[in-house]
Amino acid sequence: MSTSQQWENMIGLTATDADGDKVGKVGQVYLDEGTGQPEWVTVSTGVFGTRQSFAPLYGSSVRDDRLVLAVSKELIKDAPAIEDDGRLEEAEVTALYQHYAANLDPAGRGRAEEAGDDRYAGRHAGTEPGRGGLQGRETDGAMTRSEERLNVGTESVPVGRARLRKYVVTENVTRTVPVSHEEVRLEREPVTDANRDAALSGTDITEAEHEVQLNAERPVVTKETVPVERVRLATESVAGEEQISEEVRKERIDEPEVDTRRGRGR
Repeated sequence: MSTSQQWENMIGLTATDADGDKVGKVGQVYLDEGTGQPEWVTVSTGVFGTRQSFAPLYGSSVRDDRLVLAVSKELIKDAPAIEDDGRLEEAEVTALYQHYAANLDPAGRGRAEEAGDDRYAGRHAGTEPGRGGLQGRETDGAMTRSEERLNVGTESVPVGRARLRKYVVTENVTRTVPVSHEEVRLEREPVTDANRDAALSGTDITEAEHEVQLNAERPVVTKETVPVERVRLATESVAGEEQISEEVRKERIDEPEVDTRRGRGR
């Protein structure tokens, strides 16, 4: 990838590692200030693709609509956290080389050398590569101004637990029950021709007793257990709104600075 058209076309591609695992979208391309060749790309990683991780371009290739990088997805995600603010300082370049140089496998180093990229070897030989600068489509004399866009999504997280518990309480229940009982009373009837024989069946004068069984009703209480209802826990989604606040960066382009001084010959 040595032509400007190639590195320009990398922006927006889907980056994968050598095993074909998707890493993220290519955001920016950083060039070596000394050679003008593409050296690093930023790739969106993390939750919702909010983190921009730097990945090396040595040994990489463009296949269809993918940028295939020579390092693993995990290695890219663990890269040093560096702001993609348009320029890499020397300390940041050193940290990136140290991270990838210490973990790049021999096959990856071989691919980098076959691609004609000697920056890896130069780092170990003690030479200093140029600091990368963020490049846009400048081959036509124009400067690209970029800005961050806030992508907001949602995720489901546990916030609590609801528990259904059953317990026993005692209450007093009062009922009115109708009851009856027997009472004794005297009934007197005169002796008539109809009952004369019964009246004269005994002795003339005697002592005697006669008794009657008296009955009464009383309340009787029994208990039985019967099902009355079914109760269960259910959940429902309640819509609401939350406000979030996050900083985004935007590039600004100042008015051109014009130098009108002219050199004088002697």
